[in-house]
Formats: sequence, C-alpha cells, structure tokens
Amino acid sequence: MKKIFNILMIVSVISFVSSCTNTEDFLDKKPLGDYSEIDVWSDPNLIETFVNSMYRNALGLPFSIERLSDYSDESHFTPDWGVTDFNKSLITSDGLMGWEVNWATPHTLHFRWDPLYSNVRRCNIFFSKINKVVGEKATIDNLKGQAYFLRAWTYFYLTNLYGGVPIITKVYGLTDEFNVPRDSYENCIKFIVGQIDSAAMNLPVAYATNGRITKGAALALKSRVLLYAASDLHNSAKNTVVTSGFSKPDLLGYTGGDATARWTAAKNAAKAVIDLGKYKLYKPAPAATDSVALNFVELFTSKGTDEDILLQFFTPKTDESWNGYNPALYSGPNGYHNWGNNCPLGDLVDDYEMKDGSKFNWNNPAHKANPYLKRDARLYATILYEGVQWRKRPDDALKIDPFSKIQVGRVYDSSGKMIKAGLDTREGPIEDWNGGKTGYYVRKWNDPSIDPQYVKQDVPFKHIRYAEIILNYAEACIELGQDAEARTYINMIRTRAGQPNLSASLSGDALRQAYRQERRVEFAYEDQRFWDVRRWLIGPVAYKQTSAVDVRYVTTETSVPAYRKTDGSTYGAPIFSKKDTPGDARAWLNKAYFFPIMRSEMNKNDLLVQNPGY
Repeated sequence: MKKIFNILMIVSVISFVSSCTNTEDFLDKKPLGDYSEIDVWSDPNLIETFVNSMYRNALGLPFSIERLSDYSDESHFTPDWGVTDFNKSLITSDGLMGWEVNWATPHTLHFRWDPLYSNVRRCNIFFSKINKVVGEKATIDNLKGQAYFLRAWTYFYLTNLYGGVPIITKVYGLTDEFNVPRDSYENCIKFIVGQIDSAAMNLPVAYATNGRITKGAALALKSRVLLYAASDLHNSAKNTVVTSGFSKPDLLGYTGGDATARWTAAKNAAKAVIDLGKYKLYKPAPAATDSVALNFVELFTSKGTDEDILLQFFTPKTDESWNGYNPALYSGPNGYHNWGNNCPLGDLVDDYEMKDGSKFNWNNPAHKANPYLKRDARLYATILYEGVQWRKRPDDALKIDPFSKIQVGRVYDSSGKMIKAGLDTREGPIEDWNGGKTGYYVRKWNDPSIDPQYVKQDVPFKHIRYAEIILNYAEACIELGQDAEARTYINMIRTRAGQPNLSASLSGDALRQAYRQERRVEFAYEDQRFWDVRRWLIGPVAYKQTSAVDVRYVTTETSVPAYRKTDGSTYGAPIFSKKDTPGDARAWLNKAYFFPIMRSEMNKNDLLVQNPGY
C-alpha cells in the first residue's frame, strides 16, 4: 500500500478535449476522475483513498505554524494571534481565541466539535458501505481495522476535549432528527475501547511500508485511552475542582466503579504492547563514548525506527500553502531567515536535569554561570540556545556571523547601553520581527541538513512511540503503589538518555513527580503535554507567567563591529539570568479542563448539556 497522505482526497480531473465532432457524444461522456458513490464503493483503490482522507482528518497537521506546544507550558508563539488569550482561559462558547484562527491554525482547528464529528461521519459512511463491497476478505478486513482505529482516535479526542459526547454510529440524512444527548464519559470510553479491540482483530502486525495503522498501533492507542481514563481528571474522588456544582458529573468522568481496576486496566494495556516484542527503544544503552544527544537527533530526523508505532508521513508537496507544512521554517531562528515561532519556554528548559541527575537551579552560582553545561542530553537535542553550533547560516547572515552559532544575547557598554544585538534577537539585523522572545529556539524535529527557506523536509511526526508505552506502564504502576516496578521502567528511559537511575528510595508522590518531569522532557513538542496538564489537574502550575532567559555581554568599548570578535570569542563571559517572557502572563480557570460546546451546536441540539463554567 502507498504511504498515507500522498493521496489526501479524491481529486476531480477536468479533461481537456482538443476537438469534438459530436457534441452529444461529448456531453454524454463521464469526466475523468469524477467518481460516483457506486464507483467508490466498487473499487478497492478508491475505498483506500477514502480511508486515507480519514487519516488526515483524524491526525491533523502537527507540524503547522502553530503547534499544540504553544497552548501548554512548552513554548511561546511569537506572533500571538490570540494564543495568549487562550492561555489566559478566556475561551467561551462563542470562541476559542487563537485555537481557531482559520488561516493559521490547521492543527488546532481539527481539535474541535465540528471537524471531529465530520470525521466520525466519514467513518460511519465507510461502515455503512463496506459490508456490501465485493473484494478480497483480507483487504476488506484490513480497511475495516483502519476505520475502527480512526473512529476510536476521533472519539478519544472528543472525550479529551468535551468529556462524554453523543455516540453516533449511523449516517444522518438532512431530514433525520439530529437531537442526540451526550453519553456518559464511562460509556464513551467503553465504546472507544470496543472500537480499538475491533481494530486490533483486523489489523496486521506490520506492512511492507511504514505509515499505516497496525495492530501494535491499536494496542498502543488502547494504552493511552485507558491511562487517560484512569487519571485524576476523570476520577470523582479527585476532580471536584471541575465537577463541583455541576448537575451531570457523569459527563466528565467516572462517578462510580473502582479506580484501582481502571489503573490495572491501563497497566495491562501497556504491558500488552510490551509483550508483542515488536518495538524497542532506539539505542537503549548508549556507550560511554556515544553522543546521546546525537542519538536523539537521529531518532527525530529519521524516517522510522523500531521505536515508532504510529508515524504520520509528509512530503514537500503535502501542503503547498505557507501555513501548512514546513516545521523548520516556522520554528527556526530568525537569523537564518526562519520565522521564530513555537519558541521553548525557560520553564521547559529549566526542567531538564543536570547530567548527574540533580535539579538545575538558577540560585546555584555554577548553574547560573553556564546554564547549558553538563545537562540532560535531551536538552541539546531539543533546544537551540546561546552559542550553540547550528547549521551554516545563509550567505547574507554568514557575512555577519561566519561561525554559525546561535545569537540570542546582546552586547552592552559599561554604562548599560545596548550596542549590538545578536542575529537571532528581535533587535538583530535580519528579520527582527521574527525574533523569538524567550532566548531559545526549537531543534527537535528540525533537519539541519536542509535550508527550509527553499526546501521542505520530509521528517514524519511520531504520534506514538515505544517510549510512551514504557512510561504509560510506569505511571500505572505508580498509581497502583508498585513503585519498584515503576522505577525499573522509568530507568529504561533515563538510561537511554544517559541519565542516572532514580534512587531506589524514591517512592510515593516524590516518585510520581519525578515521573511527570521525565515525561515532560522526553515528550517535549510531541503533542503530549497539553493533555497531561489537564488529566493530572495541574492547570494552575502550568498556566502562569512564563519565563525566558536574558543573555548579555559587557564591554568597556562604546561600539563593536560585530556580536563576536573576529576570532569567534565573545566580549567577556556571558551573563545569564532568568526573566519573564514579555507579554506572556498566563492564567488558569478550572473551566478550561474541558472545552465549551459552541453556542451554535447548543442551538442546533437542545438535548446537549453545556460543560461547567460556560
């Protein structure tokens, strides 16, 4: 089968006819490429194309100009476009602020009621037709498996955003009754798990090429679904900050049952993926001479490894529009003529441990003097920071910086006057309007071998990888009080990262917090943190005034010709300090644990119940 997303939709082809002797004959001809419903459901290739469109609708565009990281405590979106208002919990049933800027946010746009239910409808159309299709049983069953998975994936995100939602499995016509009530969260999870189980029964362990949903992907999704369902947000003993005073708490989580049983189910689901024996961590035990950071760079610029469970492939032609797909251009430093968006927050950078496993601390003089020395290798594979070597600058910038090292600082004279700004700042000589505000840029996912001004990379997005399954298993063990087992699995991730094992005495809530930090740095920019913040009920911790880094050099000279001296040295030792990110004071309201159902939907269906706070 072809890789997904190379065909995104059935394209209508207009035939050019150079001459025609019989007008009636011409008008009676069927235009090439126009497919009737009968055509589609009698041709396995067209059915496959129909399923391909469901992939795109379900998975979205995670490499778009705005990323989900901008809506959590991972990154700052430089142009804003309403993102700040979203991060102040100002969303209402009349608008989601920056989440739904139609021309700029293709990824977050698909995480909404309308487009998600549109994909549900496509899945339902598929199931209403597929049993009448004549074809090879194995092929039909495989397509069914993919459709079951995609319907489960779509409903999973509906429940993450809204809680319990209407479960729709029929294809509605224009004359049908549309009033359908929301089902309970518990029933939605049962439905999703049932869909995943059906998917797993019909899917192969592997394909000849990467990109399609496998049995392992289905089992991995089940692990994620059950982990989220067991979490605090949906536990009636812990989610009263959301449900207090709400008349329908069953829409937002479990109101009965056994929390231990739910965590056990989550643990077992992760173990089922582990027991497949198909997946393994990429370079799980680095040698002392290995560059662990380079291992991670290889992992995140690869076209697929044994760690990958669900990849979303892109090509330079995936989306020709400027806002669709070109991640290295969107997030790279402005001193490379890139756009400087999705800039890592200091809050994220500070959470990467020291190489010895201790915490980074701005109050430690040695740490403050050189914040990037002897840190967790994942920092170097994820973040671009002051003075780090990056790819060769474009010709005009290379004349200014022949060393191609990131410049996010400023040079000051002894009176405190700024006399030279780095190329990658908002006062630099190259595209200053695209300069980031945090003092950091993204390295993760960005292929340094290409110049994204002119070439789009083709690095796939990793929706699910084996590291997540390892940590899902560990989290369930922690919540079940199985601390020794949890440490064993967390240490697999830490060993691969070159970090020391967790202390054998670490247990209980201290272990839980260590695990959460591990997950935070391991999955930065992988569309995980936004959901983790919510399911762990830590909104007030994540949504606050964000931090950045200030970098300055002080010289006795009153002017300098360049940011660095001709030999590449700097004007004195850099002075680093933590500061607030300008204009990024976030705020949390508990209503934001769930999205509002839009007023237009409430008006169309009077059986819907609005979420609390809206």
